Amino acid sequence: MKSVVAGMMAGFLACVPLAPARALPRVASLNLCTDQLLLLLAEPGQIVGITPLARDCWSAVLCEQARQAPVLRPTAESIVASHPDVVLGGIYTAAVAMQAGREGGAQVVALPPAKSLTDIPVQIMTVANAIGVPERGQQLAMAFATRLASLSVEPGSTDPTAAVYAANGFVTHKGSLPDDVLAHAGFRNYATIMGHQSSSRFSMELLIARPPDLLILDRSGKGTSLAQSMLDHPALKQAFAGPHHLDLPARLWLCGLPQTLDSVVMLRNARHNLEMSAP
Repeated sequence: MKSVVAGMMAGFLACVPLAPARALPRVASLNLCTDQLLLLLAEPGQIVGITPLARDCWSAVLCEQARQAPVLRPTAESIVASHPDVVLGGIYTAAVAMQAGREGGAQVVALPPAKSLTDIPVQIMTVANAIGVPERGQQLAMAFATRLASLSVEPGSTDPTAAVYAANGFVTHKGSLPDDVLAHAGFRNYATIMGHQSSSRFSMELLIARPPDLLILDRSGKGTSLAQSMLDHPALKQAFAGPHHLDLPARLWLCGLPQTLDSVVMLRNARHNLEMSAP
């Protein structure tokens, strides 16, 4: 796995262009994940606006920093009125606003959701190049790759299992960023092992009858809905007590960011606790 990281570093370093001596572009972001990449990379004066969701600490790891940046509603009207040079967004959201940016002459960059940890430095460089700060992007991407290499463990067939369990019983399957985080931390994804590829939901009864070694509660908000309340069901608390339970903030892997590696640290500590508690 570390050889993959080394290859990743060589790949994105080879793509770093020299920045011309010119004024930095003004940038608008229409997506929570590009909001946070922009906050990490941009000069403060570059930011035309980020979305209101970036200030929500349940969703964003950079929520405090986001409160120092202007807010921009992700609408076509906002883009037309603010005249940014660059518009950042996702591939699934704010399509009309991004089209307004194109029609207004802005450079529009649409990022797909990160599906693996190795996607993160690539996206860092994509944003850094678009907003005119490739050297800063290179530094951040190199630091990420170095830390990832120091944290990653080789996967094994006897690794403990972990289920990422969210509101309403939704679980994380293969091919997602949380799944890749599990692998780098030395866990096998319970949902993949169980073979329920046709369903994204597992019942509480199944979890208790055929338990994973670790239950990761993926809390995406502070709501009091029935869907959220099932995460605090007494039966789950009893079945997954002590080292078999971990609360992991969803904001750590909702977007692919350098801070996503903090979730690897949390999971490696959880694995260590499991090993220490084994008879």
